[in-house]
Amino acid sequence: MLSSFLIQTLNGLASASLLFLVGLGLSLIFGVTRIVNFAHGSLYMLGLYIAATIAGKLGGALGFWGGAIAAAIIVAAIGALIEIVILKRIYAAPELLQLITTFGIVLVIKDAALWIWGPDDILGPKAPGMKGAIEILGRQVPSYDLLLIVIGPLFLCATWLLLTRTRWGTLVRAATQDREMAAALGVNQAVLFTTVFALGSFLAGLGGALSMPREPANLTMDLGIIADVFVVTVVGGLGSIPGAYVAAIIVSVVKAWCIGIGDVHLGGAVISFSKLTLAAEFIVMAVVLIWKPWGLFGAEPSLQRQTTLAATPLESLGLGDLGYLAPLALVLVLVPIFADQFTVVLATDIVLFALFAASLGLMMGYGGMASFGHAAYFGAGAYGAAVLAKAGVPFLLAIAGGVGFAALVAAVFGWLCVRLSGVSLAMLTLALAQIVWAVAFQWDGVTGGSNGLVGLWPPTMLASKRAYYVFAVSVGVAAIVAVWLLAHSPFGYALRATRDSTVRAEAIGIDTKRIQWLAFTLAGTFAGLAGALFVFSKGSLSPDSLSIPRSMDGLVMVLLGGVQTLIGPVIGAAVFIGLQDWITRATTYWQAVLGATVILITILFPLGIVGTLRSLTPAIGRR
Repeated sequence: MLSSFLIQTLNGLASASLLFLVGLGLSLIFGVTRIVNFAHGSLYMLGLYIAATIAGKLGGALGFWGGAIAAAIIVAAIGALIEIVILKRIYAAPELLQLITTFGIVLVIKDAALWIWGPDDILGPKAPGMKGAIEILGRQVPSYDLLLIVIGPLFLCATWLLLTRTRWGTLVRAATQDREMAAALGVNQAVLFTTVFALGSFLAGLGGALSMPREPANLTMDLGIIADVFVVTVVGGLGSIPGAYVAAIIVSVVKAWCIGIGDVHLGGAVISFSKLTLAAEFIVMAVVLIWKPWGLFGAEPSLQRQTTLAATPLESLGLGDLGYLAPLALVLVLVPIFADQFTVVLATDIVLFALFAASLGLMMGYGGMASFGHAAYFGAGAYGAAVLAKAGVPFLLAIAGGVGFAALVAAVFGWLCVRLSGVSLAMLTLALAQIVWAVAFQWDGVTGGSNGLVGLWPPTMLASKRAYYVFAVSVGVAAIVAVWLLAHSPFGYALRATRDSTVRAEAIGIDTKRIQWLAFTLAGTFAGLAGALFVFSKGSLSPDSLSIPRSMDGLVMVLLGGVQTLIGPVIGAAVFIGLQDWITRATTYWQAVLGATVILITILFPLGIVGTLRSLTPAIGRR
């Protein structure tokens, strides 16, 4: 038992070193540029692909170690190019817009890798001279794992020396503390940001390259590693390098222990710790953020940046703003009359995702609360309705039950999340959503596990696509109007007050935490309604409805349309779903085209579609 526990601990420490390398790069980038780089996992993926290719061509020690270094240098150059061409244009933008831009980069890199290397996994070689194992307490430990355990502390010490013993490191620390003051003192921020981004990319690429003997290069590893890296950087404290190392050890060792413990029998119950590995890191992050909102080694910043595009107070909106929706409303009326069945289904999707985006817009635009896990409530509503329908509950009651379940999940999560703010709040929503996803992914008896649920169709009177379209659109539009009315009620104004100045809001008697919790719950409820309606439109359901990409879709919709009004997310959803459908049918590499489009829109229209139109035509935006 002791030997098994030790072996699992050593395996966790080896994984921690690789995770730390990638997390170290992200910590450096965030500390200086303040960009939450979602594309960091893609750089890790590129490092592994490039290293495996070079090692396969050259072979031997030169191919392996030379390929690893060459891959890291190439990835560093790619990272510097991304920073110069794209990210320099959005440094002044809010953090969420930067996040969506880097998500667009993820899509571009993923399809670029598909085009270059194809869809099949690529196996890299073992490290020359380190293919064997060393016996410890009667167990075999791979020699390469022991090398990785040493690499982590070495890079920690090297980074400390670089930051404390060089002029460049002094400039980096100064920019981390106060980049505006550093710029005022004459620091060339353009050069500094590029070099920091290149170094962070180098570390991500090196981490990917050194993982050659442990995993094959594949197209899904980017999102997998970035979730773990986010956990490491947030748990350790954003921008804290020692914190990232400690967090990497905690996360990796906890996952290794879960595998080592396996199944535990308590009475007649069986607790499978091995299944917790899908959510172990997010459970750790949730616990740490609730206990210490700024991470183990982090500190609350003295001046926080806005995390939404609502950088100025939103004005009261009149009915004239609904004119933006007039063309869309006309299309919705004409669709069941003139459109074919495919277009009817697409229009149904647009309305339901518009409701999903509007619910997120209520939180972000009016409440100032960013959520990276809003898909949890969309999926909770879908699964709640689906499970009830499978149990024989009538259609409308199943939908109501799904909405109620989503409201309950949102209420519980909201109670935990409103204690935080900014990036910490957003990351806690991500952690909680991933825990829900892991439950749905593995609870075969109820959710169908990874296979999901099928045969979920509406009753006979709504069986045709046009009939269900009329029903879903009627409910969806009514819900969007309800969200709009909520946002412009006394509750909505109180919510804006808590966003703009918590201290002043509390001074005039507003219970800010209660208002935020209520907004969180309502937003989750409306998202759950969208999910419950969506599942009967498709007839099936999978854990993807709870996944990170689904949450990112919601963020993209909101930011494309603009968070200045609730109309923005609705327009953003229509544009995003329509564009996604058109591009998907037009090309195999639709993700690259969609990602490039998202990047261009965020650069050219930082206020979103509606926000840009309002800025160009101020008269339309007057009350």
